[in-house]
Amino acid sequence: MENHTFSFFILTFSTRASNRSALSVVFTLIYLTGVMLNFTIVIVIYWDRHLHIPMYLFLSNLSFVDICYTTTTVPKLIHTILSGNYMMSFIQCFAQMYVFSHVVTTEDLVLFIMAYDRYVAICHPLHYHSALSKKNCTLFMTSAWVIGGFNSLLATLTTSITPMCYSNTITQFFCELKAFANISCPNFGFQLLTYMEVIFGVGLFLGSIISYIKVIIVILHITSRDGRRKAFSTCSSHLIVLTMFYFTWMSEYIMPQSKHTQVYELTLSIVYATITPMLNPLIYSVRNKDVKRALLKMVGGKVNDE
Repeated sequence: MENHTFSFFILTFSTRASNRSALSVVFTLIYLTGVMLNFTIVIVIYWDRHLHIPMYLFLSNLSFVDICYTTTTVPKLIHTILSGNYMMSFIQCFAQMYVFSHVVTTEDLVLFIMAYDRYVAICHPLHYHSALSKKNCTLFMTSAWVIGGFNSLLATLTTSITPMCYSNTITQFFCELKAFANISCPNFGFQLLTYMEVIFGVGLFLGSIISYIKVIIVILHITSRDGRRKAFSTCSSHLIVLTMFYFTWMSEYIMPQSKHTQVYELTLSIVYATITPMLNPLIYSVRNKDVKRALLKMVGGKVNDE
């Protein structure tokens, strides 16, 4: 079957007309809320010069990635639900796959860099300004985007030239790498790519977890109770976001292929592709006093300096 001569059927939710309006409203609210909250984080960090430090530079990048994340998938999903047209052309599908893979890989790397930032800040504070200098931070962020683009290009090209033998139905609400595992012909290159993607993601996750284990050990040795609380508060938000993102991602990607798990996989995909990017700025703003203080100052509210 020639890949370029057919379209893909995106198997998402019920196609009943009575459900379309409700589903479209739900996803529109999720999308707009996520974009608004993440955009607010970016604006607040840009506006308040006191937040022009590495930790918040990385956070603003994470928020921008989350905006790209949802914009790649949710508007198309809403259009699909409202129009009832569940077909996606070859070019549309792989364009979406490239952009989504790019921002997902970048998010993996940004989360890892944020973990490294907290590790250096708490475990090696005397070396923080040299390790996280402006030049190094710029290099880290640039590298994350470049590596994300290269990895996405490799994944998209490999998948696009892999013959599709079994079906043109993608059991997912957008085009992603694992969705093609069910419909592609047995191919060593594609299988190797899938394993490499999983190893890459798991490796970054383990690196972040190891960093936080060392951070927690150092925090537990801090004699001051206020010192422990302050040190932990700077890490807890990111640890929650990290765990939430990787739990849903790994639950889907490590899960064995089966017809009985399709609904579960779709649910996990919705969580990590739409809900998680919406919750990230809420977690950071609610648990971070600096962000809350800057937000209050920007809107002209009363700031409590205690």
